[in-house]
This record gives sequence, structure tokens and C-alpha cells, in this order.
Amino acid sequence: MALEVISLAQREAEKNSATAIQEITIEVGDLSGVEADAFESALGLLVSDSILENTSINIIRTPGIGRCIACAADFEMTHRMATCPKCECFPSEITGGQEFRVVSLMVE
Repeated sequence: MALEVISLAQREAEKNSATAIQEITIEVGDLSGVEADAFESALGLLVSDSILENTSINIIRTPGIGRCIACAADFEMTHRMATCPKCECFPSEITGGQEFRVVSLMVE
């Protein structure tokens, strides 16, 4: 995933004739399947000699949010099998926290 983000940043820089990227913001949802801390560490190790070497890297973590199948309450989920804190039912849908995306790039 970290290599793909670096590759995407390189392609965008080339498309815009940019020589450097000042800042990149990446959104990582708690239920995305990507461990945010491990991703950040991997990215930190792989950026040397890349377009992101001197870039400010911002990682935004988004919590998992589920909607209860029984009482329709929205609740925060730390894992996919979390249950509603009000009635202990499983969610009918997951409405947040599945994201993994590059939100923005600031180039020069």
C-alpha cells in the first residue's frame, strides 16, 4: 500500500509538471483492513529517494461507524464484529471507517 501511494504521488507530480510534493494527506479508516501505524511506518521507510522524501505526511484516521439493525442507532466500531452498545445487536451496515484514500496532494 505504501509503495502504491508513492507511485500515485509520482504520477500526479509528473502530470502536473511538479518537482516536489509539499504535503500529502491520506485517510485510513479503522475498518479499512490497513493498520494505520504499520502503514505510516512502512511509508516512512520507503519515502527516501522518492518524490515524498521531504514531504509532510498527514494521516487521518477515521473511526468505524455502524448502524444497528434493531434500533437504528449509529455507533462507533473498533472491529467488524462490534455490537450496538444500546441493544447488543450487530450493525445492518457499516457507514464509516472503511476508507483508504489519498485525500490531497500539495505540489510545487
